[in-house]
Amino acid sequence: QVQLVESGGGSVQAGGSLRLTCVVSGSTSRRACMGWFRQAPGKEREGVAVLLSDGGTRYADSVKGRFTISQDNAKNLLYLQMNSLKPEDTAIYYCAADPASGNLCYVWFRNGDFDYWGQGTQVTVSS
Repeated sequence: QVQLVESGGGSVQAGGSLRLTCVVSGSTSRRACMGWFRQAPGKEREGVAVLLSDGGTRYADSVKGRFTISQDNAKNLLYLQMNSLKPEDTAIYYCAADPASGNLCYVWFRNGDFDYWGQGTQVTVSS
């Protein structure tokens, strides 16, 4: 089992920055693949950024160049640094984990099909 708890959400004006943090605990082998997802009101959940088991990263086109996913293994933390925020970034952001490795991690990310999820943290960007 893997447990995930997000924090760092809040309200910010367009152009501002936020850093989301996810505290991760539980089986190391079952969280080889880590990612951030978001769901805006009335929309389907979408993948924002993924950290692959080999350390590579992938981002949704809408956040490339603005968001950065990273981790601190020593502290079991996953981060999402969000810069140049836009009103369309407003959503509930979720941290998620899955045991998939390699390309399967990215496939699951694209499908939003991770095994473990946090409770979410609200991000609101005003214009």
